[in-house]
This record gives sequence, structure tokens and C-alpha cells, in this order.
Amino acid sequence: MKYLVDPNFMCTVTLIPTQENNFILTSNRDEAIHRKTLLPEFYQVNKTRMLFPKDALAGGTWIGLSDKNTLICLLNGGFEVHERLSAYRQSRGVVVKDLLEADNLEKAIQEYNYVGVEPFTIVAVNWQSDLSLFELVWDGQQKHLRSLEKETHIWSSSTLYTNKMKGMREDWFETFKNNNILTPGTLLDFHKNAGIGNKDVDLQIDRGFLKTMSITQIIKNEEELTMRYENLLGKEISTVVFEAITA
Repeated sequence: MKYLVDPNFMCTVTLIPTQENNFILTSNRDEAIHRKTLLPEFYQVNKTRMLFPKDALAGGTWIGLSDKNTLICLLNGGFEVHERLSAYRQSRGVVVKDLLEADNLEKAIQEYNYVGVEPFTIVAVNWQSDLSLFELVWDGQQKHLRSLEKETHIWSSSTLYTNKMKGMREDWFETFKNNNILTPGTLLDFHKNAGIGNKDVDLQIDRGFLKTMSITQIIKNEEELTMRYENLLGKEISTVVFEAITA
């Protein structure tokens, strides 16, 4: 079975490790304005409990948590813009849920079959013991996996932003970090307002048919894990606490 191409989950993501095994991950989802997304809900996938917002049309997701102490966040595209095929073997949303289900995240990433999947970048976090951060890039031909240092990171989807645009955003983020205490509130402000006046490069974009549809923020603070989802068009905010966290 082949899948039609996925919706364009084009995103901007920041990841901020905090004290001990804690972190703040914030994701802007840029998408065509006609696509509807369901608020985050809990789902039982085989034997794994997951929490994620769902694309109403395709049924997939770009960001989620699981009771395997795992967070997966997907951005469309690899290192550079790619030519899309008419169909793919498997949806990228399936990759997100498969990795959320893994008992050993790093092993699952290494052994997964990505052939026939559209290029993507995944930011993965696991806290089974120590906090582990990963970046996985599938360029359509091979996977590129690297462990990330426990420091701040920012990503922008290659399908929507050039290297020059990415560099501008990285500079904005560096300036922001140097002038602000990094909290959930200040990071939301950055994701909403950074680059205002710089059309097509600002973090909350508006290209008419394509807009920043939502901002999802996941916060781990000791044993408390929350997902805050803000629908920017519908003016809805949903905050869900994910239980059964192992510190």
C-alpha cells in the first residue's frame, strides 16, 4: 500500500534542557489554513499510552508523548528542500508513533526502515534514566542520527526556510537567549513574536494560504509533564497533564 504525500507539517522547534532531567520543547506548526487539527488526546497504540494532537484529515501527528518516557517531534524535510514524489510507502506520522512506542528509543531509530518515507527531521527526547536528546534526519536516501548536547537548540523546516532564513532565526534566538530568562512564558513569546516585520522569515508566519496554525509546548518539570496546545486560528488553548512519569 502506498500513501499519498503527507500534509506539510512545516515547523519551527526550540529545545531547552533545564535542571536535572527537565526540558521545554516548543513547536510552531505552519500549515495550509484549511487543514483542521484535533486537540491533544490520549490514545492507546498497542500497549503504549500516547498523547498527541491529530491532523483531522490524515490522522497523523507531528508531536507526541508516550509512557515510554519519550517525546517525538517531527519537522518536514531533511537538510535541504526536496522534490516530493506523488506517493510514499509510509506516512511520516507512522514513524512518529512507532518511535513513541519503542522500549529502546536509540535502538529503534537505528533499526527502523525509512525507505519509502518522505524526508523529515525528528527531534527526540527520552528520560528513562538520564535525559537523552537526539536529532534524526532522513534525507530520502540515508539516515543521519546524532546525540545532542544538553544545551539550547533551534530547528526550522528545510522545505519552507532557506539556509539564510535559518541563519537569521538562529541569530534572533541567540539574541533572545542573551537577553531573557528562558521560561515557558518567554519562549512562547519568542515563538509568537520573533522576527515581526520580517515577512516570510518571522516565526509566526502568515503567507495567506499558509499560516502558523498552532504552537505546542511540552514541559517536563521533575515528575510533572504537561502539553500545552494553542490553536492560533480558533483561539483555543488546551493544557493536558501526562501522568505516570518516571523522573
